[in-house]
Amino acid sequence: MQRKIQHHFDCHVQTIRWAADALSGEIQRCVELLCQTLRRGNKVLIMGNGGSAADSQHFAAELVGRFLKNRAALPAIALTTDTSILTAVGNDFGFDQVFSRQVEALAVEGDVVIGISTSGHSENVRRALQLAREKNCSTVALLGRDGGVIASEVDQALTVAVQETPFIQETHLTIIHLLCDLVEQELFGQA
Repeated sequence: MQRKIQHHFDCHVQTIRWAADALSGEIQRCVELLCQTLRRGNKVLIMGNGGSAADSQHFAAELVGRFLKNRAALPAIALTTDTSILTAVGNDFGFDQVFSRQVEALAVEGDVVIGISTSGHSENVRRALQLAREKNCSTVALLGRDGGVIASEVDQALTVAVQETPFIQETHLTIIHLLCDLVEQELFGQA
């Protein structure tokens, strides 16, 4: 058991170090995009399935509430939280449209729509991102493995290029925290 514990931590650290080297430029561009969007008075819509749904809610909570400093609330919505919408749309239109129907209803030109998918192939996330682009929203994806089909269809892809879902998700959460920290610093000054 000790060997398994050590192996998990070693893989986690290795993935985080890789991301720090490989994704710093993309993270910086994403922070700039988020800050431009929020300064204009636009909002952030975030979505994902399973663990990525939880990450979407976490991301929105950090923006609306606070990350490290008391400051004005930032407009962000997790599209994973309204069970009535999710079940009605899933039942009436199909699960592939649970996020795109919300993007259709809520997104306006200039918003940022963020999809989180460890595989890069989540069809409901993909459809929503495609619709967001049609509505002249900026699109960002936190992805895993090779980025899947979504990577080439978004404005900015932050792809954690490892195969193991736990390490992808752990790195996504680190990226989300970093984005929140940097957005706070840029918009409200040092903590």
